[in-house]
Amino acid sequence: MSQEVRVRFAPSPTGPLHMGGVRTALYNYLFARRHGGKMILRIEDTDSQRFVPGAEEYIIESLKWCGIEIDEGVGVGGPHAPYRQSERKEIYLKYAKQLVEAGWAYYAFDTAEELDVLRKEAEAAGQTFAYNYTVREKLPTSLSLSKEEVEERIARGDIWVVRFKMPENEVVEMDDLIRGNVKVNTSTLDDKVLYKSADALPTYHLANIVDDHLMEISHVIRGEEWLPSLPLHYLLYRAFGWQDSQPQFAHLPLLLKPTGGGKLSKRDGDKMGFPVFPLFWTSPTGETAHGYREDGYFAEAFVNMLALLGWNPGTEQEIFSMQELIDNFSLDRVSKSGARFQPDKAKWFNAQYMHHKSDAELAELFQPILRENGVETSDELAGKAAGIMKERATFIGDLWDLTSYFFVAPTSYEEKQMKKYWKGENPARLKEVREVLASIDDFSKENTEEVVGAWIKEKEYGMGQIMNTLRLALVGAGKGPGMYDVTAFIGKEECLKRIDYILENLKPVE
Repeated sequence: MSQEVRVRFAPSPTGPLHMGGVRTALYNYLFARRHGGKMILRIEDTDSQRFVPGAEEYIIESLKWCGIEIDEGVGVGGPHAPYRQSERKEIYLKYAKQLVEAGWAYYAFDTAEELDVLRKEAEAAGQTFAYNYTVREKLPTSLSLSKEEVEERIARGDIWVVRFKMPENEVVEMDDLIRGNVKVNTSTLDDKVLYKSADALPTYHLANIVDDHLMEISHVIRGEEWLPSLPLHYLLYRAFGWQDSQPQFAHLPLLLKPTGGGKLSKRDGDKMGFPVFPLFWTSPTGETAHGYREDGYFAEAFVNMLALLGWNPGTEQEIFSMQELIDNFSLDRVSKSGARFQPDKAKWFNAQYMHHKSDAELAELFQPILRENGVETSDELAGKAAGIMKERATFIGDLWDLTSYFFVAPTSYEEKQMKKYWKGENPARLKEVREVLASIDDFSKENTEEVVGAWIKEKEYGMGQIMNTLRLALVGAGKGPGMYDVTAFIGKEECLKRIDYILENLKPVE
């Protein structure tokens, strides 16, 4: 690409960042890094009525957790600061007036009551009301009022807005990097509000075009919900005379419900028990929502899963590091159709990352859980236990249930296993096993297995009978890895102690 790639993620702080928003940020980031460009974070907070305290901080923390690095923007700074739209509001009025003076926009003084009258008239005639070329000169606007009257109204403090003057019956031809060539007739579009005098703030349409131009954005990669706004945005670039520096557009497919019908929402997550936000969220009113981080997902697994919701690498590969995603990402492999979210697939990704972690990495994550359960142990043993059982775990939180017997001797026993193995000759056989174990000096997994195996063969005992009875004594249940993994981990002294405990305290089943 000849020009420098500069992309922006421009969320509104109206609540927690949806995973669809994270995916938009991720695709922007991957595209920027793939082409040696810059990633900009801009906060679009011009809608003061929907602003939610804490949402901006949540957005920044979410991106950081996901490993999405910001080159310029809120929290980082840069040559185009400020990057928060509420701090740029003096900029926008100048551009709104420029459009009015060039005949591309007009002042509108109409009230809600006046619009309601027209809306009812349209409904009575069986039509849908649209604020466009059919009504703009029937209302008090700078198109129907004299220049003097317009100036007088503004001077006396009347409330007004600036609306874009949508051309009549013109075909706007647009190019989208994902959807190809798109054509729209302007007669199907209304005259959008660009600026409101009531709060001295622009709407999204004006602010994002002006900011993208001033921040030299080369590519606008955003959600499908903005596709209907593309004709207006194309026309705004033309109205300002900025066609030569106009960014290329790419509209990403929606994230769909697990059932496939409609956009994924918080309600779907609440109903089906999965998070739709990256981090746990508490609203100013106390409402809470689950987060992937707090639910035990690894950031890299979450990012990997999101990347493949709408983008196809063109191979069978599913596990990608961030660098591999950067190296392989391209917009021409992003789907036009919506991507269905599958909660079980999200868990599968997390399990894959769990299985590939080293014992040292697992120890660091597992130690806080061990301490919560009153276990103080070395990183080596914590990592070893987690490493033995990681293939059976999906989340770090699963490890305590899977490995607790490595650290805490059982004092109660699974009823089903007791009924099956703590009866008849089994307690006596366990006493014999104890003597065999007590005689072993080299208590390594391999040596213990060889010695006990030879004894079982010599005695012609059933392997399952002996091993399951020993498992009941050492683990307390019919779960866990191979028995010799357990004996080697807890050691000879602990093995004998646990066998003595069950022999002394558990009465055989009649």
